[in-house]
Amino acid sequence: MSAPDEYGLIRHAQQKHLAFTEVVDGLEASKFRFSAKDNLCAIGFQARAGSAVLDGYRPPFDATAISRLKGTGGQLVGKTTMDEFGFGTFSTNSAHGVPLNPFDIERSCGGSSGGAGAAACLIPGHISLGVSTGGSISGPASFCGVVGLTPTYGRVSRYGLIDYGNSLDKVGLLARSASLIVPHFRTMAGPDHKDPTSCAQPALGGKGKLPSSLAVPTEALENLDPAVLSGFRGALEGLRLMGITVKEVSMPSLRFALPAYYILATSEASTNLARYCGMRFGRREEDLNQHFNDFFTGVRSESFGDEAKRRILLGTFCRMVGFRSRYYLKSLAVRQMLIDEYRRVFQEHDAVLTPTMPFVPPRFDEISRMKPLEMYGADFLTVPPNLTGMPHISMPCHYADGLPVGMQMVADHWKELDLLEAAVAWEKEFPYHFPEVVL
Repeated sequence: MSAPDEYGLIRHAQQKHLAFTEVVDGLEASKFRFSAKDNLCAIGFQARAGSAVLDGYRPPFDATAISRLKGTGGQLVGKTTMDEFGFGTFSTNSAHGVPLNPFDIERSCGGSSGGAGAAACLIPGHISLGVSTGGSISGPASFCGVVGLTPTYGRVSRYGLIDYGNSLDKVGLLARSASLIVPHFRTMAGPDHKDPTSCAQPALGGKGKLPSSLAVPTEALENLDPAVLSGFRGALEGLRLMGITVKEVSMPSLRFALPAYYILATSEASTNLARYCGMRFGRREEDLNQHFNDFFTGVRSESFGDEAKRRILLGTFCRMVGFRSRYYLKSLAVRQMLIDEYRRVFQEHDAVLTPTMPFVPPRFDEISRMKPLEMYGADFLTVPPNLTGMPHISMPCHYADGLPVGMQMVADHWKELDLLEAAVAWEKEFPYHFPEVVL
């Protein structure tokens, strides 16, 4: 694609689909071009994490993932729209616009990396950096009909990331195909002394191993939209035709993942957001002659959105004296129980396969009628692998009335290359479709 055409697509994605919060003025000669979610720091761009509290913040450094891609000849062309601090399933909680689905602009791109999913779909050959805490890569990948890789926790450095939940956040990639993701994942992965959680990882191998046996939890097939269930079962038949064994199993612990995740994630989020008080980080309050409680309250009341405030309250409650052992510590035990259950399944199967999202991309009028708990419940398929820190990949498996349906494959820790091998094999058998863009 010529530079003018590619830049036209970038501007189209920004102006019509609100996929970008900022883009470069023009394209430079480079080997490839990529975008980054708005909570990754990059020189020359604001890093606002979808929040008004960080308006105007321009970091003087690059996140490690960005600097490594730049180091191999990539150009960062823009920052993509996201839910405020990653708090959302549909990218409707951003202070800087709501991205519109490439297949239907009346529908959601998913969240919180919604802009990243839209950019990956609209621009051929484009690489989008996303960040996942509880499904923020898989969800947009499913709704936007692209491939989304969420690596093992600690595989890619989090240095330069504005955190949502420190024990949960993973930097990953979205693109139109897994074959596009493979070389850039290799570039980004690896230890980084600036992020100690990345320093205990095993080395990446030369090539992944194609899974020969997949487990499908029966619990993951409940409460699905009929179109999603039908499309997923059709994909299972396609996998069997590829010579892969598919077997239904029971994973009863999955039902505990969602409440445990929201307790842990909001507890960590409320701690992280404490820094945005108008003194150390965030918008400054002009009147300095106030009691500190009034000073902090003014900044946070004006600059935090409703969902950020909700999660601060929930997380603070779960960490209070008297409630910590009742909620927080039990959630840590659930996390370990889930890891043990996945590993029990991995003794007989190479990976776990589920649908990615329980329904096709919803319309914005449908989302406006959802209660917060309904929105949280939409993540029940993507939360378990995120809570355990295991790598997973979402890829298109069906189209329901022209809207994409995704399936998600989960492997044991550090086995991203096996997932990518499976995704590359799948896309050779299942043709992906993308909306036509008219500039």
